[in-house]
Amino acid sequence: MTDPMCGEDPEPADPTPAGPLFVPVRPGPSGCVARLFRTPLGERTAVAFTSVRALTATLGPDQAWIMLAEPALRALTAPLGVTRLTLDPQFSAPAPAPLTPVAPAPALRIG
Repeated sequence: MTDPMCGEDPEPADPTPAGPLFVPVRPGPSGCVARLFRTPLGERTAVAFTSVRALTATLGPDQAWIMLAEPALRALTAPLGVTRLTLDPQFSAPAPAPLTPVAPAPALRIG
């Protein structure tokens, strides 16, 4: 029996992404660390993109990133209990705006 070619099979023979992944990072105590996100249901997930264009379209041009293979990203996040990997997410919530302090209302005097 021969393995079906990926183009002929509705389910590809190799479910992992081919090529490097572009992984968003943030500064950490020892250099850059992978950013972790949450799914809409609150589960922690590593996020990676298959192109720089997809990364910057979703997270903006100022987002720092590194190239990693999928096994390396999974090995990096597994000790943190993160087993989900989200590829090329198209939506992200904007960063929360900083709260501006509100001046307290003056006390009311009765009588």
